Amino acid sequence: MLIRPATPIDAPQIHAVTSAAFGRVEEADLVEALVDAGHTALSLVACDAAGEVCGHVLFSPVQAPGAEGAVQGLAPIAVAPQVQGRGLGSALVREALRELQAAGTAAVVVLGDPAYYGRFGFVPASEYGLTCAYDVPDEYFMALELVPGALAGGNGVVLYAPEFAAV
Repeated sequence: MLIRPATPIDAPQIHAVTSAAFGRVEEADLVEALVDAGHTALSLVACDAAGEVCGHVLFSPVQAPGAEGAVQGLAPIAVAPQVQGRGLGSALVREALRELQAAGTAAVVVLGDPAYYGRFGFVPASEYGLTCAYDVPDEYFMALELVPGALAGGNGVVLYAPEFAAV
């Protein structure tokens, strides 16, 4: 698998993979809305040997009160159903975190399965004094410092781009 930055020509395949992975179009439409609004910090695709997109991950800026430096939200991540369970999603997340850290991103937040995201070092965001703007169980809203101490002053509700309200 090749992991590379997404390009505008990938948009139809990203939409198809995301729709298939979630079994609905709302998350795929969210990706398009974030891209159209310029609310993306990093967008990576995973391609098979034929060059077809089979995975995608997107990060967008969030407002995290008290954070020192830029904080990005991981959402959504999608892997085509026929290749799920092969580590592709993990590879996308690891590569994205490397790239974000190299670019100077201070921290990342995610709303997702603690068992899955815990393997990358994510912990409940509440440990940093941060809460989610959406009504979700505490353990499902998680954060990861890419710069040690970046979230030490965290103290409030993390706000996502307005496009998330449609999902």
